[in-house]
Amino acid sequence: MRALYDSKSFSINDRGIKQLLTKEYKYQSWLDVETALAQAQADFDVIPKQAAADIKVAAKIENIDFNEMNRIYREIGHVFVPFLKVLVKACPEESGKYVHYGVTTQNIQQTAQFYTVKQVHKKFKCILSDSLKNLANLADKHKKTVMPGRTHGRHATPITYGYKASVWISELIDGIDRLIESEKRVFAVMMGGAVGTFSTAPEHGRQVQKRVAELLGMSEMRVPSRSIHTPKIEYLMNLSLLCNVCNKMAEEVYYTSLEEIGEVAEGFKEGTVGSSTMPHKINPKLAKGIIANSQKLYSLLNPLLHSATRMFEGDSSTYLLFDGVIEEAIQLTTEILLRFEELTGTITIHDARMQKNAWLNKGLDNSEWLMMKVAEKLGKDQAHELIYKIAIRTSAYNEDFLTNLLEDPYIANHFTKAELEELISPASYTGLATEIAEDMALLANRYANKLLAD
Repeated sequence: MRALYDSKSFSINDRGIKQLLTKEYKYQSWLDVETALAQAQADFDVIPKQAAADIKVAAKIENIDFNEMNRIYREIGHVFVPFLKVLVKACPEESGKYVHYGVTTQNIQQTAQFYTVKQVHKKFKCILSDSLKNLANLADKHKKTVMPGRTHGRHATPITYGYKASVWISELIDGIDRLIESEKRVFAVMMGGAVGTFSTAPEHGRQVQKRVAELLGMSEMRVPSRSIHTPKIEYLMNLSLLCNVCNKMAEEVYYTSLEEIGEVAEGFKEGTVGSSTMPHKINPKLAKGIIANSQKLYSLLNPLLHSATRMFEGDSSTYLLFDGVIEEAIQLTTEILLRFEELTGTITIHDARMQKNAWLNKGLDNSEWLMMKVAEKLGKDQAHELIYKIAIRTSAYNEDFLTNLLEDPYIANHFTKAELEELISPASYTGLATEIAEDMALLANRYANKLLAD
């Protein structure tokens, strides 16, 4: 399974994530978990210590005979048993007897999958740290860059681009917090055997599971049932919520880079081709990749919620679905976060166009501010009625707001032309946008540094 848009054509540093998603690393993760299991069992004299030592030496990817493994698979049709058989052959005969001792396939595969996801998760945090620093730079640099605020697709009251970036920062931090909070439930070892009751070694089962968790740097399931899937769903839901923030920024970049708006543009490298037929095309490649991959990511959750409710103590249809979906979700998230990092770091802000667009309605966007000043004398209701009449007439007939204000007797008697010009200037009515941008830029940098330190 592949992402709809991948980054192979981009010079993006994937932090080694792609290597963690290879088939070779998957097999090595199985070997790592089998090694940890043998070591833990040896620690409690479930198996001989020499057997654990021999298994550790044998459990290297270069010792696995993949041709033999494939031959056995074609013969017996089980995915995991051929792997175990070649691992047993790689060990001394006496020690090979203790490979995969007292556990079941799902114990190893699920533990190994989330052992791998944990490694990827750490790299996600590095990418997110850099993205937060990029957003902090945007928020601080453009904390006073005035632009139209928009609600329902229309101009509302003015904001600054730094404030817009601060919204993304706030949501991104929330998303990362959710991921971190879920770590203790998601990255958990499951070593309970066939149905999760430690039947093969009840006297040491819990201790062995706890020791495996320690050796792998993971937590452990309270009840190691193969039918518990909600932590996996939680993690993918958290990834979806995180990527939703990236999607939101990408959507805004996609539309505000339209020629008709022209407020931002993706970073462009000369020589990049946007169309096979239209020479002039410069397309938002990063944004559209984020959007497409995010939409696909969201679609993966629905079948998981249904499959997680399968009856009884285990069902391979559920395992197969979850294994495939988790793999695809991690790949999609990787593409989204890599593109997001590049987008936040290379986006071009067209300050002059933002200023021009903020003045597009010739001061009408500040009608609320003017109403509030009038309300100091007339009260809110009467002030709204007065400014509404002037504003709607101005908008409906494409007239000049300042001219119409000056023609109104009440306004003309209480405000000078200079005062009105100041009141309808977009820069005069951005509230605490600048201060919020400053605060969030500082927070983003602090949080980014903390992510790297953890």
